[in-house]
Amino acid sequence: MTSRRTESAPVSAFTSIQVPDLVGVVEAQLQEAILSGRIAPGGRIIEAELARQMGVSRAPVREAARRLESLGLLVSRPRHGFTVRTVSHKQVNDLYEVRTQLELLGAALACQHASDAELAQLDARVDDMVARAETLTSQERVALDLDFHFTISALSGNHYLHRLFDNLQTEVRMFLALSEGTHGDLKALAETHRPIAHAMARRDVDAVQQALRFHLEDAKAHACGLFSKN
Repeated sequence: MTSRRTESAPVSAFTSIQVPDLVGVVEAQLQEAILSGRIAPGGRIIEAELARQMGVSRAPVREAARRLESLGLLVSRPRHGFTVRTVSHKQVNDLYEVRTQLELLGAALACQHASDAELAQLDARVDDMVARAETLTSQERVALDLDFHFTISALSGNHYLHRLFDNLQTEVRMFLALSEGTHGDLKALAETHRPIAHAMARRDVDAVQQALRFHLEDAKAHACGLFSKN
């Protein structure tokens, strides 16, 4: 009597098990807490408490904090751990100087390279921002605002410019989140993007850059007004 041979299942019969990016999940929650103001500038990140609340070990919390430090949201000091970054008048001014130059160049390039349909969509984005201005949370309004500018950067067709602009996004989002409450009329704030969209649709580079500069100078003034010049 011959014995039946048991064959092992082929490797292809199995699919890979996806391990969730635990650090990424912790990072996203921590970033949202910072940008929404639930953890204020200067606030300490208590790793043990956050780990307890999230039901994880301290290791992913620490790694998430390191990631947010590299993005400019947290700072660390030996034996003191991580704290939410405080913002100075000079830091806001410096960032907006760089942001403005990148956006002016990006908008000019977008006027050259984007399609008519792509440029026309910018006005539709403004319509959406205005219509939803009073129903969204502050964080959602900031996200829509940045998405408008991010789209123009993408339409520039310049990969290096778009990557540089993308690298600024987290800090810009933080500054906007801090200053968003200083604007009174939320619909009027959303409408400040309209002259930019209209000039983009006409491919009028001079008008686009004038409208962008005015818009960004106003945003910088609101952000800088929160911080002492000292």
